[in-house]
Amino acid sequence: MTDALGWRRKFGVIAPSTNTIVEPDLYRMAVPGVTAHFSRIHIRDQNMDGDAGMERLLEQIREEIGAACERVLTCEPDYMVMGMSAETFWGGVEGNRQFVKQIHDITGLRVATGAEACERALKLYGARRIGVVTPYQPVGDANVVRFFGEIGFEVTAINGLRCPTAVSIAHVTEDELRKALLSVDGPDVDALVQCGTNLSMVGLADEAERWLGKPVIAINAATWWMALRDNGVEDQLHGAGSLLRDH
Repeated sequence: MTDALGWRRKFGVIAPSTNTIVEPDLYRMAVPGVTAHFSRIHIRDQNMDGDAGMERLLEQIREEIGAACERVLTCEPDYMVMGMSAETFWGGVEGNRQFVKQIHDITGLRVATGAEACERALKLYGARRIGVVTPYQPVGDANVVRFFGEIGFEVTAINGLRCPTAVSIAHVTEDELRKALLSVDGPDVDALVQCGTNLSMVGLADEAERWLGKPVIAINAATWWMALRDNGVEDQLHGAGSLLRDH
């Protein structure tokens, strides 16, 4: 017997309780027969003003993520999707490897992370020099730069928006994001990457690829792309960037 709606795949998705963007993003990128089932990591203190605030936020995620995984396992998903990105970059390549191992050890399932999805996408595009936009504090940006550097990409510019709370990330406007993209672009930049799953970037990234003439990787679109392709789902989607449309 297969699930009536998730007859191709059921994805278990883990996201912070403060995140209001990643869930509707995944729903807008839905394909027939694939369903996303969310489990929330309880964030009790959403302050992320300054490096210490961001570190405290990640400590809460680390304490709660195991329980969130166990809860979503009760719907018997086929695959795990991380609806958060900062922790997947933390500690560089080894930090990401340990994170993936942690999720696999808890769930027994393969997992899509934003960091690995961006790596796959950048290699697919043949990019080497990248500009990055994040909602993070400087400590978060440093971990993003470290991860990309360790896998062979040069971050020529990074614009961390330094959002003061976890919820306020979703308040960043399209105009602010457009300016942020332009601030990290340049003639020597092969591709742009947006980190932070609570930034609303999927639609803008699709548009920006047309007026910048280069790949613009929105992390929610990239992570969903990785999850679909890992599971043999090759459906093409329009309006979410060239990854899901052409690859």
